[in-house]
Parts: sequence; structure tokens; C-alpha cells
Amino acid sequence: MTDTIAETKVPLQLKRRSVVASTIGNILEWYEWSAYAVFTPFIAAAMFNSEDTVSSVLATLGVFAVGFLMRPLGGIVFGKIADVKGRKFVLIVTMLIMAGGSFLIAVLPTYGQIGVFASLILLLIRVAQGFAHGGESATANSYIAEIAPAHKRGFWGSIVFVAIFGGSVVAYTIGGVITNVFSEAAVSDWAWRIPFALGGLLALVALWMRRGMVESDVFEADEAEEVVDPTPLDRGRVARAIVLVVLMTSGITAAHYTWTSYASTLAITERGMDAQTAYWATVGAQIIALASLPFWGFLSDRIGRRPVLIGFGVLMAILQYPLMGMITDTGWTLFVASTLALLVVSMAGALLSAVLSEAFPTKVRTQGIGFAYSVSVAVFGGTAPYLNGLFNSLDLSWLSSGWVVLLCLATIVAVVKLPETKGKDLNAI
Repeated sequence: MTDTIAETKVPLQLKRRSVVASTIGNILEWYEWSAYAVFTPFIAAAMFNSEDTVSSVLATLGVFAVGFLMRPLGGIVFGKIADVKGRKFVLIVTMLIMAGGSFLIAVLPTYGQIGVFASLILLLIRVAQGFAHGGESATANSYIAEIAPAHKRGFWGSIVFVAIFGGSVVAYTIGGVITNVFSEAAVSDWAWRIPFALGGLLALVALWMRRGMVESDVFEADEAEEVVDPTPLDRGRVARAIVLVVLMTSGITAAHYTWTSYASTLAITERGMDAQTAYWATVGAQIIALASLPFWGFLSDRIGRRPVLIGFGVLMAILQYPLMGMITDTGWTLFVASTLALLVVSMAGALLSAVLSEAFPTKVRTQGIGFAYSVSVAVFGGTAPYLNGLFNSLDLSWLSSGWVVLLCLATIVAVVKLPETKGKDLNAI
């Protein structure tokens, strides 16, 4: 068995190239996903009944949430495929689905042209993308953690969240450029489609790069070991890990989507901020947060995962109310609030790939991550923009922030229950 496993070792240089290919593709997938949130006000006007602004925004955010609700199913299905056929195969298939969906949104007729069918087709596209996104997220988290050196898994794993923030930064940057170059009427009429057409084209480039990725040696080693020593799976331990991962990621994902997907919408629709100003304020905040991610991953490799995650929960619970309350129609308020909030979110986001992978054994790692992480993101993250919009429309903004605080406390409880796993050999789990 040892000789068989040794043969699966991959040179570090090839691993680094594979990380680059995986990350670029992951950035583009998150870009395509984030572009929908960035252009929510314009998509609402084009695809829904524009006579009621609040209704159209809520309807669009509802479609955003439905896409997230498909993520658990995608995580389970693609997770199973990744645990059987390998990580590389799934990363290529999910990229194809996301690219196809992006192209379709770019050419989709409006509500004024085909009526309710525009809303229905948009819903179906988001369902397909949510399905693919669940598989992509789970597989990327497994893949990067598995090819990383054990003592640098936190640092390498932070790259997955770099891709998440990176995709969002690209989406908001393009949003800022488009609203600056084109008039508001042009953006509403057709220019909002540009990011989706561009995302589909760039995804084809990323797809070509992913063809050259190596397979995870941890996955191949586990496959070899299964032939020699098919040890039964401890399903009770896996079930406990799923529950703890759902709780742990609840506060992280709620805070993340509140500050990346909704804060700018709040500034534009509720506080009267200029759309271009809101986009650039969000871009600046996300770039700063993105730059901090490798540091948090490095720190977790030194002092452990638990202290950093607990720090996130405590700080976010304390800062959520005052930061959300400071946003006005002035750009610097959104920039400062988002920067501070996203720096705190980065503390936990940087560690997700490592912690999620260390929670599950290799033979069900992607399935476990796909189900637990996607359920948490769907229930607590995908609904965050919708709930925020709903509560604010009912003059109950305090309730949305209270929900984030409560979930951050749940994160702390889960982290306390999880074992410390920094530096652990994934083959030993």
C-alpha cells in the first residue's frame, strides 16, 4: 500500500500550476455568480414588473436565493462524482455549466418582450448555475486543501476565498466601469448584459487551463488504499461533522453575503447613494479584504484554526450593528463599513478550505463539504440579501443585523466543539 501511495505523489511545481488553473476558473465562476448580485437593480427592471420597485428588487433577490437553494443538491451530486471520478473532472463540468448560463443571461429577452417567460427562464438558468456552483465550491475546497503541504494548508487554502473575493471584485469593478461609461438609460436597456457575455467568454479560457490540472494525490492515495484496506466508514462521525460544519459556516456565510451582495444594494435603494459610488466603494473594500486572506491562512497554520475563527465570531457580533448603521448616501461611509466588516469576514473565510477538508475523510470529503457547506450557504447566505431587503422594506432593519449576530454566535459554539486540526495529514483522517 505504501508503494502504491508513493507513486501518486505529484511534484510541487505541477501542484502550483494546478492551483493557478483552479483559482482562475474559480474566480470567473464567482465573478459570474456575483455579477447577478451587482446588477440586481437593473435585472429587476428588465425581468420583472417594474411598476413596483420594492417588489421587483425582492423578486430578483428571491431568484438569487433560489440559485443558492440548488447548491446543496449540486454539492451532493457533484460531490459524489468527485469522490468517485476525481476532482479535476467535476471542476471542468461545473465550469461548462456556469459559462453556458452566463451566455444565456446575456441574450435573455426582457419581461417587456416575452412577459413572465423572461422571469421563468431566468429562474431556470439560476437553478442550473446554483446546481453547478454547489459542486464547484465543494470540489475546489477539497482540491486545494488536498494538494497543499500539510503545514501550509491554511495558507494555500486561503486561495479559495481569494477567488471568491476576486470574482466579486471583478464583478463590482466592471459594474463601476459600465455605470461610468454608459448612461443610466443605456445600462438599464442593454449594458447590464455585458458582464455576463464577458464572463462566458473568459470561462472558456479558464476551461482550457483546467484541462492541464493534475489530480489530487490524496484522492489517488485513498483510491489505492481502498483496494488494499477497505476500512468501513464511521458514518456517525461524518454526520456529527456535517452538523458542526453547517453551524460553523452559518455566521460566516451570512456576514459574507450581507456585506458583499446586499450592502451596496442597501446604499443605492434605501440610502440614496449613487450606483457608481456604491460600486467603487465596495470594490475598494473587497480589495483590501482580499489582500488580508493569505495572512489569516498563514496565522492559522501557526496558532491554529480555532483562535482565528472564534475571533471572527466575536468581532462580527460586536461590529455588525454599528457598521450597518453608519452607511449613508456618502460613499466613504459604505467604504469604511464594508472594509472593516470584510476584514473580519476574511478571518474565517481564509480558513474554510482547510477546516472543511480536515473535517471529513477523503472517501466522502467532497460529498460532506458539498452537502454541509452548501446547505449552510443556501439557508444562511443565499437568503441574506433577500431577508435584508425584506426587513428594511418593513422598517425592521434591526432584525436583519440581529440575525447575523445570532449566527455568528452559532459559529463560535460550533468552533468550540470542533477539534483543532492544523498540520494534520489528510490521509490520516
